[in-house]
Amino acid sequence: MERDIRIQKFLSECGFTSRRKAEEMILEGRVQRNGRPVQLGDKLDPGRDVLTVDGERVRYDRRKKHTTLLLNKPRGVLTTLEDDRGRRTVAELVADLPARVYPVGRLDKNSEGLLILTDDGALANRIMHPRSHLGKTYRVTVRPGITEEQVIALSTGIELDGRMTLPATVRVLTQEPGRAVIEMVLREGRNRQIRRMCEALGLEIARLRRTAIGPIRLGMLRPGEWREMTPAELSALRGALAKAGGGEEA
Repeated sequence: MERDIRIQKFLSECGFTSRRKAEEMILEGRVQRNGRPVQLGDKLDPGRDVLTVDGERVRYDRRKKHTTLLLNKPRGVLTTLEDDRGRRTVAELVADLPARVYPVGRLDKNSEGLLILTDDGALANRIMHPRSHLGKTYRVTVRPGITEEQVIALSTGIELDGRMTLPATVRVLTQEPGRAVIEMVLREGRNRQIRRMCEALGLEIARLRRTAIGPIRLGMLRPGEWREMTPAELSALRGALAKAGGGEEA
């Protein structure tokens, strides 16, 4: 590991938490280097400095074998490890696991489907890196149906927050009176993106389920179930990230 490394990156690569959550912890004053609170952007030398979170020392172990899981997140469960309002989180679904894994990216509370959890910070950062453009596949049920013009609009881009969404792959799977099921492949991950894109076109989402992240598919996992990612899947995922251009954040 490099000598002068940003503290949020260090916490992520140690598998302690995600980089985003590490930044929150730093802002909350929970992270100390050599007994003093740190600021965002501060660095440390892992070989010399002592880093603690809530008084617990964080160490980097080169020999550690990482754990990466696939979870079928049910509706109504939050994609976070803790919630101050006592709502159900994905952490409860993997509570018996000895490894400390955290979710890579998010699914809305009312969305469901494939979620990756890992303690491999480098892999998580590559998946979430803005340059990765790793395709994520969703099966979306919309009401009252969908027109060809709406399919074209979803495919070419919708303006959200003053900028257009990237082109998406959209195809209609079924169409019947009052509802349609479509498949969407996105290559970016804005907040509530599919819901907001559909709302902009007057479409109501009845169900939203993620079925794949790059080459990794949900398969036969039932809601609430998880399994470890296989070596072949990890290899395929890393290959897809390399092809898509995913890199490391500084």
